[in-house]
Amino acid sequence: MKVIAFLGSPRVEGNTELLLDEAVRAVRELEHEVKIHKLNYMRIKPCQDCGGCDKTGTCIIDDDMTQVYQDIREADRIILASPIFFFGMSAQAKTMVDRCQSFWCEKYLLKKSIPEGPQGRKGLLMLVGGMKRDIGIQCSDATAKAFFRTVSVSSHAVLGFLQVDAKGAILEHPTAMKEAYAAGKELVQT
Repeated sequence: MKVIAFLGSPRVEGNTELLLDEAVRAVRELEHEVKIHKLNYMRIKPCQDCGGCDKTGTCIIDDDMTQVYQDIREADRIILASPIFFFGMSAQAKTMVDRCQSFWCEKYLLKKSIPEGPQGRKGLLMLVGGMKRDIGIQCSDATAKAFFRTVSVSSHAVLGFLQVDAKGAILEHPTAMKEAYAAGKELVQT
């Protein structure tokens, strides 16, 4: 089973990355292949809403998204991990999601969905934020749901932690790392 993960945090070894690493550890222990895209280090231009993908379903911008597109097509499972900034996912994560407009055009305008594969496709959204209210989780999940459904992920789990802000504070949460590990394991269960 091929799993791809997107790290949307700009903070090196921050809370989001620690959570993602724990989920990935569970997946790898079950001997599944995982490829992680650290979005902050990738050359990904924002969607220009140029209409270049309307008739072909292919983005005309040549950057690191070209590899991301291929990896999404080949993935059985997709993990999207992001901190919550201003009630939404990070700019790094949102930029990648927005560039999947070409998949939207392919699916909804050209009526060509990405095949789900023999085991179906599943997703996992992992979020960490410093706020007290869950509006950031709700807003991020709405965006993630649109992304996941566009790339033929019919269901996804959400793992979100609030009131976690300082670097490494997720390690002090009583259940976060265990929940991340369990979520990774559950993701690859058929």
